[in-house]
Amino acid sequence: MPASRLTTIGFDADDTLWQNERFYQTTQAHFLELLKDYADPNELPDRLLQVMLRNVGHYGFGIKSFTLSMVETAVEVTEGRAPGTVIAEILAAGREMAAHPVETLPHARETLEALADKYRLVLITKGDLFDQERKIAQSGLGELFEAVEIVSDKNRSTYERVFGRHGDGPERSMMIGNSLKSDVLPAIEAGSWGVYVPHDLTWAYEHADAPASEARFRQVADLGEVAPLIDEIERG
Repeated sequence: MPASRLTTIGFDADDTLWQNERFYQTTQAHFLELLKDYADPNELPDRLLQVMLRNVGHYGFGIKSFTLSMVETAVEVTEGRAPGTVIAEILAAGREMAAHPVETLPHARETLEALADKYRLVLITKGDLFDQERKIAQSGLGELFEAVEIVSDKNRSTYERVFGRHGDGPERSMMIGNSLKSDVLPAIEAGSWGVYVPHDLTWAYEHADAPASEARFRQVADLGEVAPLIDEIERG
């Protein structure tokens, strides 16, 4: 077996295998409507983003963190005068997000099934443990993975650890996801292949420039192009 052969394929979950950001944006639009009489709607998205970024270190990523950040933003922009009814509606919106059915993206299952017999598949996702476990179970895709890693963040050491634990090291692994910042750049830095699958909606926090000059960087239009791409890489 050639030393360069891929043995392990990592997949991101949210907005790579199933819809996620769409529900955040729908909830944010409702949040803006709730507070339109208390603050400039054009400034509120930036206010909320700043609170969310500030809170990542305290609450991590996910729906609970997002909901708490909406409540905190509401309190800040109303100078503590946010009505209880507004806070209650924000909390209800968070609960609705947490109960929303999982909607898998096109080619997700067929791609995983095509790769599962040839490679170790590892799901690497960040966010709230309870919510991510719920989505994995509801998606019906969990059975196709040899391992699932729900992490607090994704960086070089994350991929070194995960691909060392579940594979033959980063050099013989590939990470596939919709975030250049979290899925692609740190995986390449660790020595893996990084495959970018753009999604129509991506949170501003995840934006980064594509590493076009990196030999192990690839971009595909959708998950349906992943298996042919891997075959091409394997052929050298």
